[in-house]
Amino acid sequence: MFGHEDIWRAIDRLADACNLSTSALARRAGLDPTTFNPSKRVSPGGKQRWPSTESIAKILSATSMPMDRFVGLMAVETTTPPPPARLPLIGYAEAGRDGFFDDFGFPSGGGWDDVPFPGLADPGAYALEISGDSMLPAWRNGARVIVSPAADCRRGDRVVVKLVGGEVTAKELARLTPDVAVLRSFNPAFEDRTVSRRDVVWMARVLWVSQ
Repeated sequence: MFGHEDIWRAIDRLADACNLSTSALARRAGLDPTTFNPSKRVSPGGKQRWPSTESIAKILSATSMPMDRFVGLMAVETTTPPPPARLPLIGYAEAGRDGFFDDFGFPSGGGWDDVPFPGLADPGAYALEISGDSMLPAWRNGARVIVSPAADCRRGDRVVVKLVGGEVTAKELARLTPDVAVLRSFNPAFEDRTVSRRDVVWMARVLWVSQ
């Protein structure tokens, strides 16, 4: 069993694990910044207020925190949150070079940096640092996107694609058939592309972006 203080404790610890304030955690999850403020936890009359299951689900999704680890943060004896996982990091300009990925799009070889990222259970995920303005307004220069080669790619997903010849591009997957992939550009100054599936070396789904 857990109580009112336990669940708020877990939210505070999750924010700490992500190096965020509770307001920043709420914003990352698409919630009102005041959602987790101390003033929201008890009514003026002293009645306990609980976070909604929807708000909890949103912060877990935004931070890729599994439910079992979130529950673990409720424990009174837990004095510090679990250390965040560290993901391989590579620059967008380097991603097209040989030696950084295997044939399935997973990180390999040397030359990778790493960055902390809490709660992500995908051992093959990595971070890609965007350079330039070709992906505005979706992603600006310096943004880091968390990419999963193991995740299924579906229509509407944002994806990173490596093509025969070494080109790496990030687009929205507008359509995927056994023969072609239709890739929609984020920036209207760049045309959408239709590429043969034979020309796709690998395609990885973007899970999250840090602006």
